[in-house]
Amino acid sequence: MKTQTKLLASDSFSAQVRRGELTSTECPCREVLKNVTSPWGMLLIIVLMGDVRRFSELRRMVGGVSEKMLSQTLKRLEAHGLVHRKSYETVPPHTEYSLTPLGRTVGERVEALADCINTIIPDIMETRQSPPSSH
Repeated sequence: MKTQTKLLASDSFSAQVRRGELTSTECPCREVLKNVTSPWGMLLIIVLMGDVRRFSELRRMVGGVSEKMLSQTLKRLEAHGLVHRKSYETVPPHTEYSLTPLGRTVGERVEALADCINTIIPDIMETRQSPPSSH
């Protein structure tokens, strides 16, 4: 796959951020990052790592998301090539969502970040409850 070859041959993401390339308003990665790392984007990617899901399943599984926000987020992830939408011509309409191979690649990293946060959440909660230290 050409994209993975380019990624492996290029500088690391964090090196590009430090140089300001990815923080530039001209960088196309910013739009993808914004949608993938949005609260709904991350949760949908994690849920879709498990299986193909219908819209109503996704709405139930991702607590607090409105139909409108769920629809918008799925459309954005689909536009980036991360989510595949399959519609069936039935009554009532039946639509399924799944991750594309690119979506699975991103999903592995999103899951790793979520797992990391889940592991350190007790420390984060403790820090939040501690009075601020004076410097």
